Amino acid sequence: MAAQLDPDGKGVRLARKIYRSSGIQTRYSVIPDLYDARGDGHFFDSEARFLSPSTKTRNDLYTIEARKLFSKTAADLLVGCPAFVSDDVTHVITVSCTGFFAPGPDYYIVKDLRLKPSVKRFHIGFMGCYAAFPALKMAEAFCSADPSSVVLVVCLEFCSLHLEPSEDIDDIIATSVFADGVSGALVSARKPSDGVAALMIDSFSSMLAPDSEGDMAWTIGDHGFDMVLSTYVPRILEANVAGIVDGLLKESGLARADIDHWAIHPGGRAILDKVEAGLNLSATALDASRRVLSQYGNMSSATILFVLDHILKSGSGATGDRMYAMAFGPGLTVESALFSQV
Repeated sequence: MAAQLDPDGKGVRLARKIYRSSGIQTRYSVIPDLYDARGDGHFFDSEARFLSPSTKTRNDLYTIEARKLFSKTAADLLVGCPAFVSDDVTHVITVSCTGFFAPGPDYYIVKDLRLKPSVKRFHIGFMGCYAAFPALKMAEAFCSADPSSVVLVVCLEFCSLHLEPSEDIDDIIATSVFADGVSGALVSARKPSDGVAALMIDSFSSMLAPDSEGDMAWTIGDHGFDMVLSTYVPRILEANVAGIVDGLLKESGLARADIDHWAIHPGGRAILDKVEAGLNLSATALDASRRVLSQYGNMSSATILFVLDHILKSGSGATGDRMYAMAFGPGLTVESALFSQV
């Protein structure tokens, strides 16, 4: 990205400073050109010049790669939950804000996994980084209404498709943190199999930060989707996070001291720093979020499930442990959930 900017301009200096302090070591992309910047004429030319492709070119690559990874992730979910088979699945919920195609990924999961054609399908589009929570809310509602329901939730985001070199500081921040990733969850009212780490959904909460809709937004442009990510976002979260967290905990008869694990969406290093300060958390409380940020960057809606998975697989939890999970996105919308480890 720096190579695409004026070598004598302020953008290069800003980019290098922001990237160095991002807290990110590794990110992934579906764009082959980004690995060696010697492209096939879509994103980079043979001289490593960025071609600023059209939204159609970007979405065409999304369509090809997303279909494969949505279905693969859904299949992996079933493999990882041996108590379930494909015929058990009653609902499929897909989540994405970085591309579109129809028939959509929900359709292809049913087709590629040979699920029953009667499976109910839903797609949550263009909600941003917090969208895994509405998907889990839907899944929980289906299972509460009918305990025989088995819901596959798959979140996929190819944020790198929309990166664009820019001298603007907000654009540089966006290009420094966003990345590609896919994650999923199987939601059911059944008791988990012995030895399988799982979470029980306890409650959800939704809040809007006041007067902040201009600080985080996601729109469609001629050269990809345009992200507005203001430098004010971390400060807005710091000012509001305590009231949001304490409100949900109070509804459940809990306090911050009752939370064993914090799963905060790693929107960026500064965001995690401000949330930690706003909640007066210990220096290690957000280790799982910081580890995911370091290894993968911000993968929009897919990210929070990475954080929860890291906590479950780290071995640091025990049956009955409580987790507070939170993500935020355009609006500024803040979604939270309480989970218990089972």
